[in-house]
Amino acid sequence: MKALKGLEQKLNRYEALERLLAKPEVLLDRAKYQQAAREFASLAPLVKKVRDYQELLRQIEQTRDLSLQQSDPEMKTLVEEELKHLEARQALLEESLEESLIGEDPSGTRNVIVEIRAGTGGVEASLFVADIFRMYHKYALRRNWKVEVMDSHPTEAGGFKEIIFSVEGEQVYQHLKFEGGVHRVQRVPTTEASGRIHTSAITVAILPQAEEVEVDLKPSDLRVDVYRSSGKGGQGVNTTDSAVRITHLSTGIVVTCQDERSQLKNKQKAIKVLRARLLQKKDEEAKEKITQERRAMVGTGDRSEKIRTYNFPDRRVTDHRIGLTVHNLEGVLEGDLDGLIEPLLKEEREAQLARLKGEGGNGS
Repeated sequence: MKALKGLEQKLNRYEALERLLAKPEVLLDRAKYQQAAREFASLAPLVKKVRDYQELLRQIEQTRDLSLQQSDPEMKTLVEEELKHLEARQALLEESLEESLIGEDPSGTRNVIVEIRAGTGGVEASLFVADIFRMYHKYALRRNWKVEVMDSHPTEAGGFKEIIFSVEGEQVYQHLKFEGGVHRVQRVPTTEASGRIHTSAITVAILPQAEEVEVDLKPSDLRVDVYRSSGKGGQGVNTTDSAVRITHLSTGIVVTCQDERSQLKNKQKAIKVLRARLLQKKDEEAKEKITQERRAMVGTGDRSEKIRTYNFPDRRVTDHRIGLTVHNLEGVLEGDLDGLIEPLLKEEREAQLARLKGEGGNGS
């Protein structure tokens, strides 16, 4: 069966990681150990199913041999009934393995960098950036995730031109991966005296965080500039050159960070964001090779694609990729996102399972 090919390799990978985690030099390398341990833990449920499946196949083979050896009709009937029972278990376990394979996202356990930027709509767009940041922050609190602001550019009106933050915890990327794209808001701005509804838009980018071993950065690859951070004035203004701008010379990617008073902390945060952007660039280049059929499963996640509309007059939120509308605008903005995220994950699984079975042909 084509859908089950590659399971042996996953079992071999699990056993290799088990040996790797026992090595003293890996135990002393915190970054390498954490990366290996995370992959090891993610493979464990699938490996158990693979081993159960292998044992079941051995039982089926033994029972078939036993059936061929029987001369007593009554005993032969009993053995054949047992064989039917085992084959029924085989079908169920194969289906379970298929679902495990499609549900397995190599990046699903990663932490993420989230970048939210104001698009069309001026002040109203910047205010909506602040609303969506609070929405994700509250969703993270519900899931016991940690949020840390990496960089921000606040506006006088209380919004943000841009805010970049990290989210760390269990299965972060798995639950946020479909949030990337254009988020549109339709509402009456507080400054609109006539009560006319305005449409504004912001962009959200979800970047899986990269491990040091995945994106190797040499000092010669970077240009680091320091400058005085900007602020709203008063005691919060930093009078030292603590803001950091890092340019990745070969790609031209530029990252800035000024939220911390410490130049070192700003540099560390900027490096983390740069690694995530470089990993995203690498992943996007790889995705160009994927067929249009696979990319179309639940949208592309491209930040140029309008994915969701938040309509305040009707108190509804619509996800355009799967045609889902929920009349729970207040709850969504308070971080109740499961009603939007779970259907997207379900749609992805169903599309992947249909493709997987299609590739399997006639049970081959």
